[in-house]
Amino acid sequence: MLSSGCIENTKYKLLGFENAKSLAIVMVISTGKVFKIKLSDLLASEIVEDLSKAETKEIYKKFYSQGVALSVYEVSDRHERSWMFYVSLNLMLFALYVFTNVSATKLIYLEWFDVVVTPGVFLYPLTFLIVDLLNEFYGLRLARKAILFVLSSNALIVVLLSVSTRLPGVSGWGLDEHYNGVIGHVASALVASSVAFLFSEYVNSYLLCKIKELTSSRYLFLRVLLSTVFAVVIDSILFCYIAFYGVMKNSEIFSIVCVQISIKMFFAFFNILPAYGARSFFRKFVIEGR
Repeated sequence: MLSSGCIENTKYKLLGFENAKSLAIVMVISTGKVFKIKLSDLLASEIVEDLSKAETKEIYKKFYSQGVALSVYEVSDRHERSWMFYVSLNLMLFALYVFTNVSATKLIYLEWFDVVVTPGVFLYPLTFLIVDLLNEFYGLRLARKAILFVLSSNALIVVLLSVSTRLPGVSGWGLDEHYNGVIGHVASALVASSVAFLFSEYVNSYLLCKIKELTSSRYLFLRVLLSTVFAVVIDSILFCYIAFYGVMKNSEIFSIVCVQISIKMFFAFFNILPAYGARSFFRKFVIEGR
């Protein structure tokens, strides 16, 4: 039996109960798939061996009381807190992605390194951390849903802003031309950033789950670092070549790719400590409900 204080669930997670039907609601961590199973069947299966001691205790309580006894799920509503945490991670991912797109209109010259970058390159690695956390806590399926949510929401915002540039402006308003220029640049960068974001985050999600499965949920630093390395390389190559192909020389594009990879990898390396902190927070306040 796994101890909730030492080892995390590697395959399954108890989400709650359906008292009227004596069913337990369980999630497959690797895929995010949710299924319902009778309490008697659950206790007789190998699934219960992967659950934490606290989760097993609640299952026995429900089973022997025939659904009458209240569990910590009903008392402290851990299920709701879990999904509020999921929503919060989605909103953070959405905010960072929108910021990187809009800030693409601002160029920064780093004199010490003699390179030109955008502000988003410094915060963009945080999107990999958030996707890693989504995979870690909710599985591959829900992490991919979050990625699609961010892409569709960002596309809607850009479409609405593009429409706003077509509206007649006020005569003498000096910012109208600048506004249209900024929005036009953001819209043009959307295709490149969306393709790069979609492929890189999907690769990041897949590798994280696969490494987690191979290492039996150990070595968090290893799966965060390795998945981010591949994602950063794919993202930088796709974005730069889609955005600048035909406009700049291949040698210049390659130079930009190398700079972006170097900067993103530098900041992504520091994602490891926040990942451990977030996992500790999730266990303490969401799973254990303290």
